Amino acid sequence: MMQGPRSRLLMIGAIFLCCLFAGNAGAEKLKEDRGEEKPNPIIINSKTLEVNNEQKTVTFLGDVSARQEDMVITCQKVIVYYESLPNQKGSDKDETRVRKILASGDLKIERAGGGTATAEQAVYLPQDEKIILTGKSIVKQGNDLVEGDRITIFLKENRSVVEGSEDKKVRAVIFPGRGKR
Repeated sequence: MMQGPRSRLLMIGAIFLCCLFAGNAGAEKLKEDRGEEKPNPIIINSKTLEVNNEQKTVTFLGDVSARQEDMVITCQKVIVYYESLPNQKGSDKDETRVRKILASGDLKIERAGGGTATAEQAVYLPQDEKIILTGKSIVKQGNDLVEGDRITIFLKENRSVVEGSEDKKVRAVIFPGRGKR
């Protein structure tokens, strides 16, 4: 793969990382469709970056931090799995699509508005518009929180499902009538 397509692939992976934050993706797409201002860039820092064209992966490893506007994800490893698709626009160049993004190791997602999520691992499936947090998953908003072994966020449907494990139930702590703190 030449430098141009490789750079485009890295950018595609970075854009889909943003979807782990499950907040701005739809709004940014609408802005682009209407010709409004494009979203701010996503800045990804890691100790290493590896592109493996045979395995069709892009791996960010070591103290990974992805930031866009008011959202930050930190973890130890992010693997972007992609696939090549024939170009439908008559060009001889194939198009690249992200199949899955896997983030793991001290995973934390933070929003400036106060929401945070932590888990051992997060999987983003763009075709299903779904994020799955597993392993000691906790989502907090102000004083309220929900925790379980697995939290599935259905982005299209604006809903979530929290599941416990055999030995530990789902736990929710809700402070009714109080504002976010």
